[in-house]
Amino acid sequence: MANLKSIRDRISSVKNTRKITEAMRLVAAAKVRRAQQQVLATRPFADRLAQVLFRLQSRLKFTDVELPLLQTRPVKNVAIVVISGDRGLCGGYNTNVIRRAENRAKELTEQGIGYTYVLAGRKAVQYFTRREQPIEAEFTGLEQIPTAAEAGMIADELLSAFLSETVDRVELVYTRFISLISSRPVVQTILPLDPQGLEPKDDEIFRLIVKEGQFEVERETLETVVREVPADMIFEQDPVQILDALLPLYFNNQLLRALQEAAASELAARMTAMNNASENAVELIKTLTLQYNKARQASITQQILEIASGAEALNN
Repeated sequence: MANLKSIRDRISSVKNTRKITEAMRLVAAAKVRRAQQQVLATRPFADRLAQVLFRLQSRLKFTDVELPLLQTRPVKNVAIVVISGDRGLCGGYNTNVIRRAENRAKELTEQGIGYTYVLAGRKAVQYFTRREQPIEAEFTGLEQIPTAAEAGMIADELLSAFLSETVDRVELVYTRFISLISSRPVVQTILPLDPQGLEPKDDEIFRLIVKEGQFEVERETLETVVREVPADMIFEQDPVQILDALLPLYFNNQLLRALQEAAASELAARMTAMNNASENAVELIKTLTLQYNKARQASITQQILEIASGAEALNN
């Protein structure tokens, strides 16, 4: 016969665990909203920067401009920037992005190209350090909602390695946010900058909303309105100098956007994981309650039989 007290203790433990997972789900949801607000807050700068670059592009032929960040050279070494989380309890988020980075490193090795890692996030640092992989730089203890200062710190390290020709290309491995239940690790080349990628494109932002008591993501497509430079406009400085000053800002902004996408993906993965844990806890509580009721009924039946047997023995 099952021990009634142990079953009661286990039910109580599962209920307490469910309270924790539910609280973590709500905290992750609140942070997704903060990430959403930050994306909205950084859009004006990104839009204005895109407009200025487009106007310069319409005046200059980027392919004829010799600037360090646009320089394409034979690739001998690649810096793989891996963006992971500092914490766990977010399903397969960290595992998926680390596996994607390992696969990319394997592809480069097969092509005879060297690589080194630039790691952002404690989980990636712990994983690759234990396996004695080549690591150029590590960034841990970052804010869960990325800031421009943190993006600038990582960008400075990457720019230094690229401009010193320590690496010939910089590839970013991060998790692209698709929805609350879906994200995808991707590889994106961010250095050298592609002149064809500087023109403004229709962008989209995500909004976390509550619909019928459930969290949902609503996507909104935004258009960047850009006006071409008048043919007779005179620049106070040489347009090449302006472009040379703006490209690092554009690079920082691209890196910040990737950090924001990765953060939103991590929080969404944590929301999903904690929601699944809460649902599993509810099912386990139902199973344990049924088991407890059966054990209690058997115990009561046993006690009644013992009383009845004792009474019969007294009568005899």
